[in-house]
Amino acid sequence: MPYAPSFVDGIGAPLVFPEMFELAKRLLYRSLVVSLDEARQALRLIAERNHVVSEGAGAVPIAAALGGLAGAGRVVCIVSGGNIDIDKLVGILDEAP
Repeated sequence: MPYAPSFVDGIGAPLVFPEMFELAKRLLYRSLVVSLDEARQALRLIAERNHVVSEGAGAVPIAAALGGLAGAGRVVCIVSGGNIDIDKLVGILDEAP
């Protein structure tokens, strides 16, 4: 995927170090891609419904599940981090749903 700086900075980067890619590719089955808008909506959802402040990357598993990308049946999403710029968070929360 092309890199573009955003509030999902924990998993978005312009490159992956070759050593890390070699380690990760042995452990990964596949990857899922969600849009920034889907990640934004997921971040809002978990803040409003669960009163959890996540960083952008932490909301991506929720976005993937809500988008039907995580498969059928029960799905567990790990929501991590609270390392989000407060101004970015306020901007996301102030957006109309």
